Amino acid sequence: MPTASLSDAAQPSARITVIGAGVIGLSTAHELASAGHQVTVIHDQDPLETVSAVAAAIWFPYHSENSQAADLLLRRSLARFEQLAENPETGVDLRYGPNLEGSADEDRSWAQIVTNATEAPSADLPQIAAAGMYATVPVITMSTYLSWLHAQVQAQGVQFIKRNLQSLNDLEGEADLVVLATGLRGAELTGDDQSVYPIRGQVIRLANSPGLANWLCYDEHPHGVSYIIPRRTDIIVGGTDVANDYNLEVDAQTAEDMLSRATGLVPQLAGCEVLEHKVGLRPARETIRLERIDGHAMPVIAAYGHGGAGVTLSWGTAQHVVELLQS
Repeated sequence: MPTASLSDAAQPSARITVIGAGVIGLSTAHELASAGHQVTVIHDQDPLETVSAVAAAIWFPYHSENSQAADLLLRRSLARFEQLAENPETGVDLRYGPNLEGSADEDRSWAQIVTNATEAPSADLPQIAAAGMYATVPVITMSTYLSWLHAQVQAQGVQFIKRNLQSLNDLEGEADLVVLATGLRGAELTGDDQSVYPIRGQVIRLANSPGLANWLCYDEHPHGVSYIIPRRTDIIVGGTDVANDYNLEVDAQTAEDMLSRATGLVPQLAGCEVLEHKVGLRPARETIRLERIDGHAMPVIAAYGHGGAGVTLSWGTAQHVVELLQS
């Protein structure tokens, strides 16, 4: 059987397999199906079992590539999330809050993408922060959003198959094109990438009994990363950013320290009921791998290595996959 080419895969109704059912995989499946292709998602974890479900999730380029190419993904994703926020069923809301900074020279390129970002008055800053920026950005309740997106993709006729692939060669003859939206497993399945590593993230989910609406992030908190993200019925408190740590077990001392930092920034959190502890491994890479890959039995497009910004970059990534297919 002749090997399928990328030009074959670009034809309408091509058979395209997306590997991975996290936020990148679901968004990519959605865009490919919208472009008229026959899409199958192969996954070994259901959407609510993926690291995407652990995300806070706020639109912000956390631990991801800083480049013009990444900025385009950010802009496109922001525009889509702002559109989705008009539909309450999506779980996407636009919320206001400050991103605190430990020094006056921190990277603010993200603020140029958000139309309403403004300097935080010094009177609003805690003593341990040097500066900050206020902005209104999307905050996504992931349990609602992933379930909604999964249903949208199914309604497009996308098929879901639970299967643990050991090699891309397992799909030979089954697909005209494969998209790798596999997070940490991307390097394993391509066999040519040694640059992917985990950044361990631990979070606490609190009941939003104070009725908080505004978020707060302080990555450079002197005692560790700190963020407070109110969602519809809960508050996500984080966090950690430990590179090359594969531990998925909750650490009690870490949780105590996170809550102490968060309460110091937002005293209203004191006494909130702890609903859940979660740990996820962010798939990090110096640069996002979003490109065609040669040397396999079928054309392959990689879409992984988003660090802590998988949700933030998801729609832009999905749109670029379609462009790679059509170019």
